[in-house]
Amino acid sequence: MALTPQQVENVARLARLSLSADEVERFGEQLSSILDYIEKLQQLDVSGVQPTTHAVGVTSTPLRDDEQRPSLSPDEALANAPQRDGTYFLVPRIIE
Repeated sequence: MALTPQQVENVARLARLSLSADEVERFGEQLSSILDYIEKLQQLDVSGVQPTTHAVGVTSTPLRDDEQRPSLSPDEALANAPQRDGTYFLVPRIIE
């Protein structure tokens, strides 16, 4: 599926990117190649494949048991904090 330069520029605008003419051409070829591959994937018969949430079986993934362990004291945890307020990290306000 070949994308037109206008389609590539529209995608770039949506992504808030400013592209040169060379980049429009190069990215157009790359995006077209990606879309061609997606079309191939859509042709696969996956009717016999069960949906999964993990790429590998959960039983094969080693998980450690949850167990209580010693943790840092508040003073140790805040030792390198640039600013603190008692036992809390003090961070700059970003929302007004």
